[in-house]
Amino acid sequence: MSMTVNVPDDVARRLEAAAAARGVTVEELAAEVLTQNAPAVEAAPRRRRLGFVGIGASEHGISHRVDELLADGFGRD
Repeated sequence: MSMTVNVPDDVARRLEAAAAARGVTVEELAAEVLTQNAPAVEAAPRRRRLGFVGIGASEHGISHRVDELLADGFGRD
């Protein structure tokens, strides 16, 4: 597979200097840097966690007293 990557001029100059110092081509150095730093692709998609699950389970709020509050007329006009 072949790929073209555009980078800012200052990055290109740094890559060229580093490649010359190591005696490799810019393409070889860029491939090495990308290989070492590219995020891994997960085999299976991660399951999303639903942050709102269990939201009403807290005993610190009023949700555990809902029946009592409704019996007392909470929410009625």
